[in-house]
Amino acid sequence: MVHYSIQHLPEEERPRERLMHSGAESLSTTELIAVILGSGNKVKPILQLAHEVVARFGSLRQLAEATLSELLEIKGIGLAKAIQLKAAFNLGIRASKQVITPKYRIQHPSHAYHLLKDEMEHETRELFIAILQDVKAYVICHEVVSIGCLSQTLVHPREVFYPAIRHKAASLIVAHNHPSGDPTPSPQDLELTKILVQVSSLMGIPLHDHLIIGQQGYLSLRQQGFPFSSGSCEVFKFAETVP
Repeated sequence: MVHYSIQHLPEEERPRERLMHSGAESLSTTELIAVILGSGNKVKPILQLAHEVVARFGSLRQLAEATLSELLEIKGIGLAKAIQLKAAFNLGIRASKQVITPKYRIQHPSHAYHLLKDEMEHETRELFIAILQDVKAYVICHEVVSIGCLSQTLVHPREVFYPAIRHKAASLIVAHNHPSGDPTPSPQDLELTKILVQVSSLMGIPLHDHLIIGQQGYLSLRQQGFPFSSGSCEVFKFAETVP
């Protein structure tokens, strides 16, 4: 365990100085946490405190998901420091969700899956997401249109198609996760997809596919033979053959 104070380190070896001169990539997870926390206290130097924070949760994912109450259980972490950690990790999560390769084109269900899997695979709530596309199947953006509980989400067609209208999307793909990990569609999933296909036909905004994402993979209703609208984008005719 780390017990020394930053003040005892040569200036060029201190986390803040190394970040300035060598970039954040040069710092360990413990050192990055120390930079976020800023300072320790008379009993516990900041590097020791940061080390205990990391050790307490075991992984960055678990630390990012920790509640304020759980953070406050660590001696030396008061409300202000707990809030700093929650804010920093939430910004990181938001940034990771917004990273899309420029001109990301979806020509196969696996392309949609890889766009969303990091966001949805380990989510404990059921999220319903709409991926909006232009006329050439390039992604405009993707938006969470509904958030449910552990076992289900309730979504209305207007929530799905409103972002498509607002962004002038030519088509869309929808996806939701099963927190249970099993991507097998429920009768409710199939009924909702049927309704969305009907609405997409009326709106003139084709629905290409509905993906159900589990913890180890996904299921594409299109690949399962579900009848989507005939106005679907031509590139999706190759859904079975594109790797």
